[in-house]
Amino acid sequence: MTDVNKEAISVLNDLIETSKDGQEGFKTCAEDIKHPELKTLFVQRAAECATAASELQNAVRSMGGDPETSTSVSGDLHRRWVDVKSMFTGKDEEAVLNEAERGEDHALKAYREAMEKINKHNLVGIRDLVERQYHGVQRNHDQVKALRNQARARS
Repeated sequence: MTDVNKEAISVLNDLIETSKDGQEGFKTCAEDIKHPELKTLFVQRAAECATAASELQNAVRSMGGDPETSTSVSGDLHRRWVDVKSMFTGKDEEAVLNEAERGEDHALKAYREAMEKINKHNLVGIRDLVERQYHGVQRNHDQVKALRNQARARS
C-alpha cells in the first residue's frame, strides 16, 4: 500500500468516526425531543450520517484498507455529557438544538481538517466524496442553527 493510500485511508477513517458520531448524536436528539417535525428531521439526519459513513467505508475498502466501524471517544464523551447535563437542565427544544449544533460544529471542523489534508497531500482520489459530504454537513449545521435560533426567539 502506498503512503498516499495510507494517508487517504487515515483521513477517511477519521471522517467515518465523525459520521458515526453524527448518526448517534442525531439519534439521541430524536429520542430527546418531543416536537414531531424535529424528531422526524433528526431521524432523517441520523440516516444521512449512516449513509455518509457507509460511503466512506466503501472508499476505504476500495483502497485496500480496513474501515473504521465505531464512534470516536470524544463523541461518546460528548453524548454522556449531554445526558448528564440534560438531567439538570431538562430536554427542552432549544437545549437539544444547542447540542445538535455543537455536534455539527465538530463535524464541520473535522471535514475542514480533512479537506486541508487532502489538499496538502494531493489526495485527489477522495476529494470529490469528502467535498460533497462537507457540503451536506454545512447544510445540516445551517439548518440546525436556524431551528435553534427560532426556538430561542420563541422562549
